[in-house]
Amino acid sequence: MDTLAIGALLLFLMFLLLSGGVWIAMTLAICGWVGQAFFTSTSPGNNLFSSFWESNSSWELAALPLFIWMGEILFRSKLSEEMFEGLSPWLNRIPGRLMHTTILGCGIFGSVSGSSAATCATISKVALPELLKRGYDEKMILGSLATAGTLGILIPPSITMVVYAVAADASIIRIFLAGFLPGFLLMGLFSGYIMWWSLKHPDLVPPKDAPTTFLEKIKKSEKLIPCSVLILFIVWVLIAGYATATECAAYGVLGSLALAYWSKSLTWQAFKDGLMGTMRTSSMIMFILAGAAFLTKTMAFTGIPRELAEWVDHMHLSPYALIAVLTFVYIILGTALDGISMIVLTSAVVLPMIQKAGFDLIWFGIFIVLLVEIAEVTPPVGFNLFVLQNMTGKDSNTIAKAAIPFFACVVVCIVLITAFPQIVTILPDVLMGKA
Repeated sequence: MDTLAIGALLLFLMFLLLSGGVWIAMTLAICGWVGQAFFTSTSPGNNLFSSFWESNSSWELAALPLFIWMGEILFRSKLSEEMFEGLSPWLNRIPGRLMHTTILGCGIFGSVSGSSAATCATISKVALPELLKRGYDEKMILGSLATAGTLGILIPPSITMVVYAVAADASIIRIFLAGFLPGFLLMGLFSGYIMWWSLKHPDLVPPKDAPTTFLEKIKKSEKLIPCSVLILFIVWVLIAGYATATECAAYGVLGSLALAYWSKSLTWQAFKDGLMGTMRTSSMIMFILAGAAFLTKTMAFTGIPRELAEWVDHMHLSPYALIAVLTFVYIILGTALDGISMIVLTSAVVLPMIQKAGFDLIWFGIFIVLLVEIAEVTPPVGFNLFVLQNMTGKDSNTIAKAAIPFFACVVVCIVLITAFPQIVTILPDVLMGKA
């Protein structure tokens, strides 16, 4: 059977299983098994066990449950509520008000975690109940959290950026520097949409709080100090090189436990509930990662990503037509693969094409990271959709629909960096020179 026909068949099977209510991780694993058993000569049993072990035995992955536990502690103590009370008077005049905390929180936390799933899970645990309690529109909250969570892989440090730098034999530091301005641009686009939506739908936004004086704002800001100090400390030790992302996650847990104890909101029951919540969310994410890793092996054995890349190469497109077609191809791959696998499985064919077309490899690194962000909110294999589905009980397709406007913001960001590549390249060029 033709390679692309095999891919279409597996994609159809995936939609069929998901629509039938089969667990997401099981769906991915079943599709991987079918692909290997019927369309390759390899042993699916051995690959299944190795994929499940390899995908969950990474030291870097240890940061995931720690960051989620940190979010659980903040959620189950008074700290998250006090943080929103402290922010409320400052955001009262801005359309959308506290909705912007999802964007800001994901941006800041993304700079620490380097993981889309960890960012989405942690910020959602803190922001979702607080915003719903205050009467904000659930659809907007879910859409903003699903897409803003992807800032974890765009704002450095980022595991995805490291993988690309290795695959492209490019400078990791230059890739990191190149991610800052596009990251801030995307945050601005997200917040801009929230403001526009809030002005267009004032009936779906809670009424403004009573006006407060500057001194009253300062007094309420005291509630921001505990969480702000914790976040700044985590960011500082990471940037200064005193700790890895995993060690930062451990500091975050210890700091949040200390703050919860200091605020007298740390009870034994809250501690146990936080651990159980962390175990459930972390197990769900890791099970999905394992299923996706097995499906990725199937894709590698069948050669579907490489076949797609070679198909594009044989079209002999102009530079910008090439970028347009690659965007389409990576979005298709994102329906079945995680971001790192998309890069690893296609880089050998795609990177020479990009260099031949005259594009800067550093620029293309940010371009492909933005496409990976789109993959994180593209069904059926959108990790952020799965995270929010587990946390809210909402169907992943419902969350995906809520994320469509923010999805469009990512597309606008891709168009802008393509039209003005200096957005990506100016920072590494200025700070490190063009050599």
